[in-house]
Amino acid sequence: MTPLIFQPLLKRTRWGGRRLESRLNKRLDQENDYAESWEITDLHADQSIVQQGEYAGWSLHRLVEERSNELLGQHASLDQFPLLIKFLDAQDRLSLQVHPNDSQAKMIGKKENGKAEAWIIIDAILGSRLYTGLKQGVTQTILKEALHAGTSEKCLHSYEVHSGDVIFNPAGTVHAIGEGILLAEVQQPSDITFRLFDWKRLDSNGKPRDLHINEGLACINFEQGPVNPIHPKILSEGKYSLEELVHCKQFVIRRHRATVPFSLLTENRFRVLMTLAGVASLQVANEKFPLATGSTILIPASCEEVTILPQPDLLLIESFMP
Repeated sequence: MTPLIFQPLLKRTRWGGRRLESRLNKRLDQENDYAESWEITDLHADQSIVQQGEYAGWSLHRLVEERSNELLGQHASLDQFPLLIKFLDAQDRLSLQVHPNDSQAKMIGKKENGKAEAWIIIDAILGSRLYTGLKQGVTQTILKEALHAGTSEKCLHSYEVHSGDVIFNPAGTVHAIGEGILLAEVQQPSDITFRLFDWKRLDSNGKPRDLHINEGLACINFEQGPVNPIHPKILSEGKYSLEELVHCKQFVIRRHRATVPFSLLTENRFRVLMTLAGVASLQVANEKFPLATGSTILIPASCEEVTILPQPDLLLIESFMP
């Protein structure tokens, strides 16, 4: 099985913008509210479809069902692709929210997953902020009172964010993405979100959006405290640098910077590559695949080795299962 390129699923919502096109080369219509590009997804009806090659027209779920050994290798026993890969453009602040862990999600539906997620910041306007975790000492009672009073921001850990920052939010982390942030997201395949607070905004009908305060409070890990940007682990430096950004039970994320060719061994695992900046070619045997800014490609486990050829430099995110 050769590397797979999928058609992105574009999502529009009130907090979106145009940077998926201007920065990441997505083809958008004229509207100004494009919020997410789901690059790789096997989540219920939201399915990535192969664009070209032998499996053109196949859904990712069909590949998992019928070509699991080639695609997933040592994780071939899975019945769902285990990662959901996105780009997000937040022109406005997102709601304050929380996601359940695996056991909590299974109580909602047997086939549901929890949602641990990681963000890699691509761009952020001056003063952009993230809200991740609670301040020390904030209890369920304190937060509940603040949510009902509309003063929850005083309970939140918040900081300015910059291009290149990396944040890992385990399930149960209270969080919100602030205005002006463009990011890549790697997460478990889940879309269960409990909205805790929506900054007193009204929908298009002049009404507040639904909140899920009781459900959200039941999912929050109140022992966690503040969540700060990660300090990457440097694995190599020079013309080719490699950093490990996240290593948890759900996924591993690494960041590659290169001005010279380098190789990746799949080690019988699939690999997802997101190009955040630059241009390159990915070579497998005698076949080459383009890597442009904003592109995502899935390398099946059956590809033992691939070579990346920067033209002339490259910033790449690699995600895989531990």
